[in-house]
Amino acid sequence: MAEQVAVLERREKVRLDTDRLVALVRELGAVEAEDMVSRSMEELAVRLSFTERQFRHGKRIEMRKSARALVGIADQIGMNAVARVAGDVIACADRGDETALAAVLARLMRIGEGSLTAIWDLHDQPV
Repeated sequence: MAEQVAVLERREKVRLDTDRLVALVRELGAVEAEDMVSRSMEELAVRLSFTERQFRHGKRIEMRKSARALVGIADQIGMNAVARVAGDVIACADRGDETALAAVLARLMRIGEGSLTAIWDLHDQPV
């Protein structure tokens, strides 16, 4: 019996909650909102890297704390998928499911990087 190997697509469409970004502009003004989003993007990039590094070094408590921070940052700037998947990382860590944790963390990295690119591209669009 011949077995077929399925090749899974590892790219996911990233969507930003543009309504959240518009609300930030209304609440804070354009300049303050842009500043807040820029700082959040920097922090998100740092946290993604830190979370992955803590995983590789077996530091689950630090990894979990960093993923929790990612949830808050991502929610704040309309990166709902990042927030959701960071929550999934926390759930896998809490269950001690190392296999699922590795897979979900890899997904978080893909979605996080894609979301950062998407928001940067949105930032570069003329108003």
